[in-house]
Amino acid sequence: MTQVDWRHVTPQYDEYAHQLEQYPNLTPFSFTQIQHRFRNALSRFVRLSSLSRVLLVNAPDNAIYRQLIIESLSLSTSDDNHPVIRTESLNAEALFDQIESKDGQVIATKQGLLSKADNGFLIVSANLILANPGSWLLLKSALLGDEIEPIRSNPDHLCAPQLPRTYNIKLIIVGDRGQMGDLDYLDSDIRSGFCLFSEIEQDLKLDQESLVEYLGYLKWLQQRYQLPELDVEAVTALLCAGAREAEDQTYTPLCPIWHNTLLSEATIESNNTEINSIHIEQALSHKYQRESYLPERALDDILDGQVIIETQGEQVGQVNGLTVIDVPGHPISYGEPARISCVIHFGDGDISDVERKAELGGNLHAKGMMIMQAFVSASLNLEDPLPYSASVVFEQSYCEVDGDSASLAELCSLVSALSEYPINQQIAVTGAVDQFGRVQAVGGLNEKIEGFYHVCKHQGLTGDQGVILPHTNLKHLALQPDVVESIKNGQFHIWSVSNVDEAIPLIMNKPFRDEEQESVLSKIAERIENFERHEHPPGIVERIKNWFV
Repeated sequence: MTQVDWRHVTPQYDEYAHQLEQYPNLTPFSFTQIQHRFRNALSRFVRLSSLSRVLLVNAPDNAIYRQLIIESLSLSTSDDNHPVIRTESLNAEALFDQIESKDGQVIATKQGLLSKADNGFLIVSANLILANPGSWLLLKSALLGDEIEPIRSNPDHLCAPQLPRTYNIKLIIVGDRGQMGDLDYLDSDIRSGFCLFSEIEQDLKLDQESLVEYLGYLKWLQQRYQLPELDVEAVTALLCAGAREAEDQTYTPLCPIWHNTLLSEATIESNNTEINSIHIEQALSHKYQRESYLPERALDDILDGQVIIETQGEQVGQVNGLTVIDVPGHPISYGEPARISCVIHFGDGDISDVERKAELGGNLHAKGMMIMQAFVSASLNLEDPLPYSASVVFEQSYCEVDGDSASLAELCSLVSALSEYPINQQIAVTGAVDQFGRVQAVGGLNEKIEGFYHVCKHQGLTGDQGVILPHTNLKHLALQPDVVESIKNGQFHIWSVSNVDEAIPLIMNKPFRDEEQESVLSKIAERIENFERHEHPPGIVERIKNWFV
């Protein structure tokens, strides 16, 4: 087990000091230049002369990204003779040429998208194709070289037949993974060689070289959106905010919308002058204040005693787990501690998952429970079924619980109830467990830790409170400044663990297994042995009989 130093709970960029110092003198590095994978795919797509006429691009489906794709395409084509057409409509009238006739003569012709994009490129949203499946079949025929006749705008008027024509067009479809999956379902040819695939990456893994590219990208964003200059400290603050957004200290987002939103708000704080780190922090603070109504109401319920969360003392069979709450219509997820309890009674070894039986537990939660049970049974090395039955529940939970991130906390509550050793309520637990007792990474760490911290802070920090989390999750931490300051001052703690043997001593002050001293497993084995020797309290029927003896 390791008590985590405060430097590990927030991103550190000391190793990049030299690159950061270069920022003021760097030249802009455009969106196209930083999207290496997409740029290479686009360059290959432009030069292909085969039947691969469609490029699928996994990207946010909005006008901003489609415009960036148009700009990237113009850089990839060698001349200006290839038109690039973007459309927000995909019905037959928009796609094909239309003719208007009178007295058997054509009096007007209106060009469709195919004519406008002939010998060039047409860029459409995946949603448009999904909303117009009939148009997709016509468009696909045109892409594959079928001859297409113009549409008559007034079909009741006769005119001479018009010569059909073919088109030389390449199509770029933009959509997210869900939309791409729906396209797959719509047309099996999507998976064939008829389509190429690439994606616009939403984050960048940082190293000495890529950071310089990212800093140049910031310069490009600043020029494109006419934002003030950033000083070096502001860039570092932006990297920290990006690490939290990406949920990884080694990555930073590339989304131009995210950057523009944050830097525009920082511009207000700087009064349209140079942006520094304080302006970035103020912008983030205002954003949190706007979005914090639900988290603050949840905290009030705990402080008012409507939701019971204990952050001091000890309890047998009760542990503070950590959850992330997602509310439809609310822009952010937020963390909230959950009281997980376990009670046992004499039985056939069944461990009842109350959430699952009440149909409030998802499949991943059920899987985590079964894995946890398998580990406990294997650790006890029993020849017969466990002579106790248990019931594990998320107390005061009234919505679906899913994910396996609470399986370590549920294991702690179970072994506490079996051994009758109490759990320290000052410590919250998160992490998934495998069948060998290894603690595995989970998501939403920042929100989970901050949710428990705020409860501890308002109920009173004791200096011994903190969170146990998987060691592999340390790289995902980018905590808010107030939490980092409390960790720095020793008021709050983070412990990272790799297996159950490291977690149990922290929360129960007893080793999980130890042949030389009393441990949790030895205590459970002792209780089982006493039960098998009938050294357990008499049942109610036996007690009634004894009254008459």
